[in-house]
Amino acid sequence: MSIETFIAANRFGFGLGPGEQERIGADRRGYVLAQLTAQPALPPELAQLPTGPTAIRRLLEAIKDKSVQSEDFRQEARAAYLSEVGRRTQAAIRSQTPLIERLAHFWSNHFTVSLASKPVLSAIAGLYEREAIRPHVSGRFADMLGAVVRHPAMLIYLDNATSVGPNSRAGRRRDKGLNENLARELLELHTLGVDGGYTQKDVQEFAKILTGWSIGRARSNEAGAFKFHDMIHEPGDKILLGKRYEEAGVQEGERALLELSRHPATANHIARKLVRHFIADEPPPAAVNRLAQVFRDSDGDLRELAAALVNLEEAWRDPLAKVKSPVELVTAALRATAVEPEGEKIVQSLALLGQTPFAAPSPAGWPDAAAGWIGPEAVMRRIEWSSAFAQKLPRDLAPIDLAQATIGSVADGDTMLAIERAGDKQEALALLFASPAFQRR
Repeated sequence: MSIETFIAANRFGFGLGPGEQERIGADRRGYVLAQLTAQPALPPELAQLPTGPTAIRRLLEAIKDKSVQSEDFRQEARAAYLSEVGRRTQAAIRSQTPLIERLAHFWSNHFTVSLASKPVLSAIAGLYEREAIRPHVSGRFADMLGAVVRHPAMLIYLDNATSVGPNSRAGRRRDKGLNENLARELLELHTLGVDGGYTQKDVQEFAKILTGWSIGRARSNEAGAFKFHDMIHEPGDKILLGKRYEEAGVQEGERALLELSRHPATANHIARKLVRHFIADEPPPAAVNRLAQVFRDSDGDLRELAAALVNLEEAWRDPLAKVKSPVELVTAALRATAVEPEGEKIVQSLALLGQTPFAAPSPAGWPDAAAGWIGPEAVMRRIEWSSAFAQKLPRDLAPIDLAQATIGSVADGDTMLAIERAGDKQEALALLFASPAFQRR
């Protein structure tokens, strides 16, 4: 196995699975680029899961009748969550287009919704990824941004569903307040970036623009879907980033999102995040500049952006530059061994390793640098997990063959010797999964 094969499988996928070296072949870059040629379909593992309106309507009804804290609803939500996590992991293990899966995970993290602060989202966080993220991973950034902001999961997570313009018809009657959460995170995290040149006044004006972006009320015909409520929309003109937005209802927000998607600061922010995620914790400036230019020139075409990323020379250097997150590590181990555990076991493993699915600690999502994943305690947990996982694997696995097939081109001689001389197969497998070569990409 060549270093380029390792990079193709690990940097642009979830590691090498059985027969994958043969599929990658001699044209490693071509293998990765070919995955971008077709419109990504929803993986079959996810295709039979409940659709948005049904699941969200059930959640809204539970909130309205206050049964959301009941044991029955909690068990129902837990079952939906475990099914989603299990099938999502299966999709990554089985995928013949692992780059598409990687991009879905990346953009889902970029536009995080999290059950850590909103446990009621446990039943629909995966649904949000399926509906707002996956259809657009090789489409236009502006379309993904619009789908994200309109999705009920995001509107609930960042409280825009209940944001009321102070001077709106409802605001004047009920003395309701403006919520700035969604507007702030859209500017700071999702588009311009923290250094993107906006002010607190811009946050306030954007929050006013987004009033009315909410959800159809429970038990109404629009329940479970996006709904613009004119009654809570702040009237009058607004000024965002120096541009005047005349009173136009929902169209104010649509125009603002389009303008933000085309802002030069957005191009720089997205380029930097992609390079950090795929190439290096300290993004090479030349690589960032190249991707930012592609973003601007293509009007945010994410297929072209991903292809430009794959074609960066920096992307094919330093095969162990990045530390795998727990999700990446567990998925790589499952993919390498063709093991498909149930959702509950996956959640338990990832909780132990510090990355419970759909439960990022803040709207910023999970960290994308080694410092967020490697510390003394985290390393010990990874070693413990590697040992426990190895104990559950079939006894007929040949550790040294698996090591050669997965990390042979990047592991040092001491690692391979330790695996070969281990006391038994399970110890050898544990050494493989805990090795720096397997823990990095």
